[in-house]
Amino acid sequence: MLNRYSITTDAQNFHNITRQVEQAVRESGVEDGICVVHCPHTTAGLTVNENADPDVVSDLLYALDKTFPDRPEFRHIEGNTTAHLKASCMGNSVTLPVERGRLVLGTWQGIYFCEFDGPRSRTFFVKVM
Repeated sequence: MLNRYSITTDAQNFHNITRQVEQAVRESGVEDGICVVHCPHTTAGLTVNENADPDVVSDLLYALDKTFPDRPEFRHIEGNTTAHLKASCMGNSVTLPVERGRLVLGTWQGIYFCEFDGPRSRTFFVKVM
């Protein structure tokens, strides 16, 4: 079964979606397998990173802004080239192992939906097999 989730995002932020993904794993009944989380957008992405200290998200956003500044040379008519670059850097999916009916994540890890061109209504998908 493919689970579809909706999320309303800020202008630019990382949204912790770990609980929704964990719920999909529980409801799937899969004991040992994999979980794939997919973002079908070109100006948003997914990542697994620390979820204990919120300064990590702030630091990541700061570093991404410094790495991908807006440039007058960008030709994309919508003016959101930096959002496309950041989303490409993050990637559009994460794959995680499932063992004994639970996601295998490190102590400090969480799954984040990364918005770079909001605020928007977004979707992400979770497939457990």
